[in-house]
Amino acid sequence: MSQLQSDQVKQLRAIFSRFDMNSDGSLTHLELAALLRSIGLKPQGDQIHSLLASMDSNGNGSIEFQELLDVILPDLNEEVLINHDQLMEVFRSFDRDGNGYITAAELAGQMAKMGQPLSYKELTEMMHEADANGDGVISFNEFTAILGKSAADFFSLTAASTV
Repeated sequence: MSQLQSDQVKQLRAIFSRFDMNSDGSLTHLELAALLRSIGLKPQGDQIHSLLASMDSNGNGSIEFQELLDVILPDLNEEVLINHDQLMEVFRSFDRDGNGYITAAELAGQMAKMGQPLSYKELTEMMHEADANGDGVISFNEFTAILGKSAADFFSLTAASTV
């Protein structure tokens, strides 16, 4: 495995972990849907179930990281580009007042709209992880540091696998 692929796997694991809300090592169809929506995809219910069924190699009804990796790893390459416009669109969906920053309230509201309401602890942890400079809000640069290349990689690979 190339160093680039190794870095991409680490980034993918970080994204997977953020959406594994109960930290059980797997994603339910709701958690998978939240992950896909967070990176700009808008899958319908039947598409999510179809994707989950095709990825769920052990048939337990959820997606473990290795199952996700088995689907994505063959397609990882060294020429994946970040789509700045896609990232900005996702950022704006969280930045409800358009001031260029995501507040804890905006993050909580958007996650709830995506069917993934956060506990106070989860919200606090997400904000702490994303807010690199400690100013209490998430800037676009901090947002892209979290999603950045991983989101673009996962977006392009997932979109290709659902066609």
